[in-house]
Amino acid sequence: MSVHIDIAGLRPERVAVVLSPLAELGMALHALSEPAHHPGLQGWVTGVTARLDPHLADRMCEADFLWRTTFADLFLPYAGLPDRTALPGATLGEELDLLDKLSDEQFVDAALEFTCAVGYGECGPAVLTDPQARRRALELAAARGPQQVRFSERLLADPPRIRAWLRQFLEDCDEAFFAEAWSRLSHQLAADTRHKTELLRRKGLAEALTAVSPAVTLDEAAGRITVDKLAEGRTATGDGGLLLVPTSLGWPHLMVLHRHAWQPVLHYPVGSPALAAPANVEQLALRMTALSHPVRMRICRNLARSAYTTGELAQAHGMTAPEISRHLAVLKKAGLLTTRRRGRYVLHQLDVTVVARLGSEFLEGILR
Repeated sequence: MSVHIDIAGLRPERVAVVLSPLAELGMALHALSEPAHHPGLQGWVTGVTARLDPHLADRMCEADFLWRTTFADLFLPYAGLPDRTALPGATLGEELDLLDKLSDEQFVDAALEFTCAVGYGECGPAVLTDPQARRRALELAAARGPQQVRFSERLLADPPRIRAWLRQFLEDCDEAFFAEAWSRLSHQLAADTRHKTELLRRKGLAEALTAVSPAVTLDEAAGRITVDKLAEGRTATGDGGLLLVPTSLGWPHLMVLHRHAWQPVLHYPVGSPALAAPANVEQLALRMTALSHPVRMRICRNLARSAYTTGELAQAHGMTAPEISRHLAVLKKAGLLTTRRRGRYVLHQLDVTVVARLGSEFLEGILR
């Protein structure tokens, strides 16, 4: 599973690495709503929460589905502007002005991203104008609880009012906690944008994408970027551009904006405790499947303690050598075993370092 970005015909000058204060504010709201996703931010989350005005905290809960699950494309509004080449604003205020430039249909569809009946990335009827899509969105909102139903009803009834509410809320968040955080984080992000821009200029897009994340690869012959995720999607730069937007608060999330007719955006974490050579999603699934079999679990109990030959394992488990060999082959294909030859014997041992990383790799994979 992965998200693909078709970049056929993309000109080098249309690729930009840029700061986005609004995207970082969206990630800040996400971290405050889902601190378990971001254990490294525990101190910051605790400090902000402790001094947060109760009224602002209540408003933060009112529409937290815009940023709790991940965060809505509303936090990347420049990607939705018609020419598909717009860049983020230099300040939060400038980016909120860009948010105001989205049409009501774009705003509502992006705000209902997690309840809209049409699949993300597809072109379908607008919720504002299509009665059936509207009913479906409200039905799905009902499954999320009365709070989301109320917000969705207000949004569909009076988009300008909700747009004004959201802008005021984000400005209040900026005053309460984000301006101070941005003054600190923007230096790290600016350094990253300079580094990635230099890589683009000197070594090309492939090197820059590798520096963004090992989960992002470029097939130059096919003109396609692939982002390894537990999701499927496809988009294209077309006659527009591609934006790379770093976040200091985002690890482990690596997100791809691939909304239909919007400019593609890679929103990637920097300064993160990313694993060295993390497993891709396919490899992770292979390892977890290999370990889920009860016989292989018992074999691993032996192999975690010492190296064994196939014959020794067969004797220990009352099985034939071919049966043990088949189980060992599954574990080896998943990259869970090390082997070494001693004379005419082949010794197998569990790679406990790889197994120990599985928990972290699983969380990183499903949250990526």
